[in-house]
Amino acid sequence: MGTRRNQFAFCLLLAGSAAVAQDPHFTQFYAAPTHLSPGFAGTTVQSRFALQFRDQWPTIPGAFVSYNLAADQYLGNLNSGIGLLASHDRAGTGGLSSTSIALQYAYEIKLKHKVFLRPALQFGYARRSVDYSRLVFNDQLSRGGDVSSYEFYDGRRKGYADIGSGLLLFTPKIWFGFALLHMNHPNESLLDNESPMPSQFNMHGGYRLKMRTPGMVRKDAQSVVMAFNYRAQGKYDQLDIGAYFEHDPIFAGLWYRGIPIKSYGPGRANNDAIAAVVGFKAGDWRFGYSYDITISLLALNSGGAHEITAIYELADKRKKRSMARRRVVPCAKF
Repeated sequence: MGTRRNQFAFCLLLAGSAAVAQDPHFTQFYAAPTHLSPGFAGTTVQSRFALQFRDQWPTIPGAFVSYNLAADQYLGNLNSGIGLLASHDRAGTGGLSSTSIALQYAYEIKLKHKVFLRPALQFGYARRSVDYSRLVFNDQLSRGGDVSSYEFYDGRRKGYADIGSGLLLFTPKIWFGFALLHMNHPNESLLDNESPMPSQFNMHGGYRLKMRTPGMVRKDAQSVVMAFNYRAQGKYDQLDIGAYFEHDPIFAGLWYRGIPIKSYGPGRANNDAIAAVVGFKAGDWRFGYSYDITISLLALNSGGAHEITAIYELADKRKKRSMARRRVVPCAKF
């Protein structure tokens, strides 16, 4: 029994170490910007709803599947934005899953004409669990593998409070910000030990270049959006950088993820993926799809990553036009 428990503990710790290394990430990180930083809460004309689905490395058993649901609202009378963020992530053959929900608040400060600063806070609650029925141990293998365990076990769960903050500076063309998540280093151990979650640091920014073509009407305006997102958590870090071309109602872009000048050891360069992004706008909806081409050592076996996003912006059309003329919001959408 002791050996079995030790093996179970080892499996949980192994799964936990992978989960601690990095929180779920999204290639289309600006499709749900409040997942990136609470500073983006309410950076809309009125209301915004966003949904993301990501299937990472689908050909590997126990791959990572992530869902993100976000809603945020601009409160003009209070110079504020509020947001609600819900996420679910499932990883590993042991059925390790994480679910979280968070409330966000950002206050908008006008520094000068069309230059704004938004400090923000995020308060949430998260829960991690493991599906014991999906684990296989020595006693089961010795009896043929496809049998039940001798010992009854009711699973492991852990809940904890989670606190984050953000700061966003933006103009009509440029935005730049920071976010610090898991500021309170919550204990995420499933074995009643001490396993503090490392804080996650995000630094992000971008620039929108409008392309003016003689004779082109305003509604057919074109632009190129260049953006980046650097994140670090524990001993791991990564950089997403790229650009997309936007010609209403369609857009397409290319992204790179990794830090080519950094290596985790001989033959282990920090190169993760190259991603292609395409999408279109239909009324108040935006839809996007991206595919990550893995360029790390997993390239031949991972199956890449598929990601689908949908954004809906709800606003009274007359009020939306009025607010859009006097309100500046960060430009990136995908």
